[in-house]
Amino acid sequence: MEFSIKTSAPEKLRTDCLLVGIYEGRKLTDLAKALDAVSDKAISLALKSGDLEGKAGTTLMLRQVAGISAPRVLLVGLGKADAWSLKSLRTSVRGALKALPAGVQQVATDLAVLPIKKTPIKHSAAALAETVLEATYQVNAIKAQAAEPHPLQQVTVLVDKAAQSDAEAGLIQGQGLGLGVAYARDLGNLPPNICTPSYLGKQAEKLAKDYGFKVEVLEQAAIEKLQMGSFLGVTRGSEEPPRFIVLQHLHGKKSQKPVVLVGKGITFDTGGISLKPGADMDEMKYDMCGAASVLGVFKALGELKLPLNVVGLIPTCENMPSGRATKPGDILTSMSGQTIEVLNTDAEGRLILCDALTYAERFEPAAVIDIATLTGACVIALGHHVSGLFANNDALANALLAAGEQSGDRAWQMPLLDDYQPQLDSNFADMANIGGRAAGSITAACFLSRFAKNYDWAHLDIAGTAWKSGKEKGGTGRPVPLLLTYLLAQSAA
Repeated sequence: MEFSIKTSAPEKLRTDCLLVGIYEGRKLTDLAKALDAVSDKAISLALKSGDLEGKAGTTLMLRQVAGISAPRVLLVGLGKADAWSLKSLRTSVRGALKALPAGVQQVATDLAVLPIKKTPIKHSAAALAETVLEATYQVNAIKAQAAEPHPLQQVTVLVDKAAQSDAEAGLIQGQGLGLGVAYARDLGNLPPNICTPSYLGKQAEKLAKDYGFKVEVLEQAAIEKLQMGSFLGVTRGSEEPPRFIVLQHLHGKKSQKPVVLVGKGITFDTGGISLKPGADMDEMKYDMCGAASVLGVFKALGELKLPLNVVGLIPTCENMPSGRATKPGDILTSMSGQTIEVLNTDAEGRLILCDALTYAERFEPAAVIDIATLTGACVIALGHHVSGLFANNDALANALLAAGEQSGDRAWQMPLLDDYQPQLDSNFADMANIGGRAAGSITAACFLSRFAKNYDWAHLDIAGTAWKSGKEKGGTGRPVPLLLTYLLAQSAA
């Protein structure tokens, strides 16, 4: 996809289609007014028909409009003018792209520069570019007959000269984010017989080669040397060897403490000895979407070259049943030295993350954020719209919540109170790996918090947001937008 900026008269622009915004109540934007004036009121007359009221995402196609060089003018509903926001921008862009005929390869629009309260044009342009890439994404399926590429090839953003540099910067940012999201989606959509721990390790090495990251991919012997007994307990039942991936983007000052991202990388989760039901078990290939989101963020970091120090940690393995697999009742010794009674082998994500959280201490981090498809309980609590956020630091939590609002990749803060910790009590070890049915997502976060006491830490439970089921089945790339927006804010600060 190619994005460009134009400051010339829109009515003279040669493009396949002009996307022109209409606010609710048939209120014309400045571009709509200008085109209406040169077309002998063609837009106003079309709106009088009642075919478009301006609800966000609705469309009306006009063809061969007099006085306009483009053969098509697509009127796009924007919603209420006083409620125009980044969210409605994204809704309108998705609606417009869905309405484009198959032959349209180029479009031009001014939607990115329509004023939004307290929002710079750079953010609007970034949102437009990222939404275009998200809406035109095609599943990277393993098929003999590959899908036809999306016909849209070029998007031109119409701006005045005063806004040109900000819009250009925003488009670059949005493209970087869009590429990171697509990369995370690609990884999540791959089948588990291809996307193994070894495969993720090779992908990390390729990213490092392409963008100049520092990388280590530790194999089982090195993991054993680190005494990551909890992580190793999960991988014990699988024939696939585990990997522990360490990626470093070091573009900040040497004195700058890094942000550490920790991604859960269970490339397939049967539940282990505590075997899951067979229905929909194929979706457990998405149990590595935390890892995919970390790699997606690093793809975007490489594209944008942010002046930050960021470390990515990915413990990755399978959770399989076998004669060697960890059993309910086994006790594991974590890298921290704390012992864990395994009451349910399907609560394995926290067992690999806890050792990675201990490993994170060596970087003396400014903050640590772990990302995991951790609990079905979070899906019951929050559904599929927002990710669950837990944190031991209010400033970090607020920064992530703000990044979620800006990016449209929202999170909701959940309680992390000491009142829940006794649910993890064990008669035989320092803690159990589950705390019972009640408040399952909270007790999972409480478990992780015991390994994150020495730094500011946040946990994102993305079990409800990392993929979609049903007709639109596939990875979403979340929470790459939230995480990158957070890092962009840290870079600006």
